[in-house]
Amino acid sequence: MLTGAIYELWGIGNNYDECHADVKKRSQHLWAQYKDTASFSFQIDSFQAKRTNTEKRDIVESFSYMAFEGPIRLKNPDLPMVVLEEWDLEGKEPKRVALGRLIGESGRSAMNKYDLKKRKYISTTSMDSQLALITANMALAAPGKIFYDPFTGTGSFPVACAHFGATVVGSDIDPRSIRGKPDRNVMSNFVQYGLVPQYMDMFVSDLTNTPIRKTRWLDGIVCDPPYGVREGLRVLGSTREDLQKEVLLKSGVPAHLAPGYIPPKKAYSFDAMMDDILDFGYTHMVDKGRLSMWMPVANDEDMEIPIPSHPAMQLVAMSVQQFNRCAFRSDTIMWISMMLTIFSQGPADSSLTAAFQKLKWTKKHFETVRSVKRQPE
Repeated sequence: MLTGAIYELWGIGNNYDECHADVKKRSQHLWAQYKDTASFSFQIDSFQAKRTNTEKRDIVESFSYMAFEGPIRLKNPDLPMVVLEEWDLEGKEPKRVALGRLIGESGRSAMNKYDLKKRKYISTTSMDSQLALITANMALAAPGKIFYDPFTGTGSFPVACAHFGATVVGSDIDPRSIRGKPDRNVMSNFVQYGLVPQYMDMFVSDLTNTPIRKTRWLDGIVCDPPYGVREGLRVLGSTREDLQKEVLLKSGVPAHLAPGYIPPKKAYSFDAMMDDILDFGYTHMVDKGRLSMWMPVANDEDMEIPIPSHPAMQLVAMSVQQFNRCAFRSDTIMWISMMLTIFSQGPADSSLTAAFQKLKWTKKHFETVRSVKRQPE
């Protein structure tokens, strides 16, 4: 996704005279096989500059010494040639010129296709299309695989995974984000991009109260867990004792079955969420399944957040992305997030699960001790 294309280099130089000399020296032995009947085309790709049509024609004609006699075909030619120019900003001439035969283009054009400005259903927390596609690519989304997003929101990650051919399923604690409006919802995005065959389902749930069967069937998990000011951390449940039991209405019907029921929610720590995501991935992903998720590198107090770990999962890659300035901060620090790609190393094992649960308990215990020490006497 981050690569523009791959070229076979035919010549390069700091200006056109050097480039032409290098073309004749480096690639003259290749001209004969394309000389008589092969169709060809020339394109000009200028980085940090723009050429007029007249300038482009003059550049193409400057390579006429290769004497290709086949037909010119702009679409799918036998010999697609590209002149690559690199310019300094406001430069008078290119500082480097290269001629190459196009071997293949990347999927970079998908970033424009899935641009949020053109998407039918988005919200303030929808992930940028480029970052969503890179995340799905890092997780190896592909046809024949099933991918899950436990914080699906408006469906940016499921759409990105579906682009690569994966079958997708998602959930979110907020039913409004999935339901949207009759003409604008998560499903309408899949309809917009022709990805309905890759859409499995979306449902309302949180990670700690999931209805998903505990078995290893997911090929990958991609997500952007909620954090920061805009997205509060909450899960289903309540700290009130009276709400921890089933509540009955006067009619005797359980309250949670009544139309319009809104379940209570309780606070949820970021560290607990990270541990729960890894544990969920470990118990639900197949061998070598990948989990790609975003997390902040520091909390609101500028304290560095450690990279989460699991005894049965291995860190594959870590990518840092610098976002815009924090609107909710009085200073001018940059909001920086990090994408982690982790894969499951083996089948679920009771001893590893027990070890991870003990690790979670230890972390929670020391967090409690620290919070008690901070309280004024």
